[in-house]
Amino acid sequence: MPQNYSSEFKKKLIRLRLEEGRTINSITKEYNISKETLRRWCNEFKEECQTPSLQSPGSVNEAEIMKENLRLRKELEEAKKENLFLKKAAAFFAKEID
Repeated sequence: MPQNYSSEFKKKLIRLRLEEGRTINSITKEYNISKETLRRWCNEFKEECQTPSLQSPGSVNEAEIMKENLRLRKELEEAKKENLFLKKAAAFFAKEID
């Protein structure tokens, strides 16, 4: 018998996948759902988001915003790592000069 999930629950898992970049395996294990179910929900969400975009070209859909947020989070994390490395390098060379 298929289980009914609330739209809030589905959207939460879709957001974990598309916006936070979690793997399908980690989400399905944590929430005890099948991989196929999560894939279907993500695909349905993407299709839902594309319908309004097709009606008004130039508008940004929610799925695209989630993807962009994920990209920006990864970029920020990389910049933070580079910044930390540069701070450590600056401290190292400052000691060498003294």
